[in-house]
Amino acid sequence: MKTVPEFPVREPLAHASADGVSWLSRRNCSMTPRQMGLVYVLLCGTSLSVAAFFWGMGAILVLPFAALELLALGIAFVVYARHATDREHIRLDDRRLVVEWEYGGRLQKHELPREWVRVIPSSERSALVGLTAAGQTVEVGRYMRPEQRRRLANELRQALRGRGVAQVRECPDMGC
Repeated sequence: MKTVPEFPVREPLAHASADGVSWLSRRNCSMTPRQMGLVYVLLCGTSLSVAAFFWGMGAILVLPFAALELLALGIAFVVYARHATDREHIRLDDRRLVVEWEYGGRLQKHELPREWVRVIPSSERSALVGLTAAGQTVEVGRYMRPEQRRRLANELRQALRGRGVAQVRECPDMGC
């Protein structure tokens, strides 16, 4: 008698609701834009206080260089904060699969007809998950680790087949 290997059961990445199934992934950032702003204000206060002290002692070039330093730091913080809210949202309902991708404040949205969507298997372990339908291809999983991308691909396949995603079994390849 042939036995079927058991794979561990994991919590799904998906969230089911009355509207359908959705997957949300975000960039892993240690600080929110608001926290970055607070840190920047504290750094500005400290740096300008030290620069003003030395300016008062006669070192007049300290203040302009401190201002230049804070300007460069501010630009770096703005670039960081712009991408701190990057996200990817996938929604599957009865008629369509919608992929929304926000990158640096710009939103891209792709709608694919559910009955035509296929999950493209990838030969590379760390590759993004490809979705194709009606001549349009969309890659998802930008903010996930490689093992989460495999789980995402498996969950998408099961959800597209109408099986749901309550408990998705891990499998060693992407052909489950």
